[in-house]
Amino acid sequence: MDVNILIVEDEKDIADLLEVYLKNDGYVVYKFHSGTEALKKIEQLEFDLAILDVMLPDIDGFKLCSKIREQFFYPIIMLTAKVEDTDKITGLTIGADDYITKPFNPMEVMARVKTQLRRYKRYNEKSQASVKERAEYDIRGLVINKETHTCTLYGEELTLTPMEFSILWHLCEYQGKVVSSEQLFEEIWGEKFLDNNNTVMAHIARLREKLKEPVRKPRFIKTVWGVGYKIE
Repeated sequence: MDVNILIVEDEKDIADLLEVYLKNDGYVVYKFHSGTEALKKIEQLEFDLAILDVMLPDIDGFKLCSKIREQFFYPIIMLTAKVEDTDKITGLTIGADDYITKPFNPMEVMARVKTQLRRYKRYNEKSQASVKERAEYDIRGLVINKETHTCTLYGEELTLTPMEFSILWHLCEYQGKVVSSEQLFEEIWGEKFLDNNNTVMAHIARLREKLKEPVRKPRFIKTVWGVGYKIE
C-alpha cells in the first residue's frame, strides 16, 4: 500500500532534497511551495504524514497545521529556521507531532518520518483493537470516547489535538494511578524519553487550559511532583 507524504516548503532546494530522499525510500511524495496550493490537495487526497515549513509565503505553517487538524490526525512534522522554544511549543500545542530546525541532516528527517509513521500505525491498530474493549470514560462530567474520537466537558465539546486526546485517554486508562512523563512520552510518541524533554509538560499545560483547570487545584489532571500525572 502506498504511503502518501505531503511536503509544503517554499525553498525549492530543500523541498527537492526531501523529495529525493523520501522517494528513494519508496514513499509517494506530493510537493508544494505554498500553503494555498497544498490545502486544495489536502481536501482531495488522504495523506499519511505531512512535513510543513513554518515560514510560507501565504499561509504560515502553524495555520496550515491547524487547518489539517480540523479534519485529519496523521503525523505532522514542522520545519523551521527559528530555534526559540516558544515556536516549538506553539507548533506542538496546535497539533504538530515533531519539530526539526534548519539546517538539518536529511537522514535525521528520514528517521523522524519513520518514527512518526510507526507511531501512527501503532495508534491506529490500538484504536481498532480497543473498539472491542472499553470505548468511553466518564469522569465527573469529563467524557472521552475513543470510537467517535470526541471529548466533552459538562456537555460542551472540546477541541483536542490527536496528541492531547491520546494523553488524556492514556491517563483515563490509568485512572487513580500515577503515570510518569517517561511512560507517557514513550507510549504516545513511541520514542526514548530524555530527561530534558519538556514535550509532555507542554501538552499537559495545554490540556489543562482546555479543561479550564484551576492553576493551584486542578480538578482532573493532577501533578504528583517528582513522579508524574494522574486523573482521579
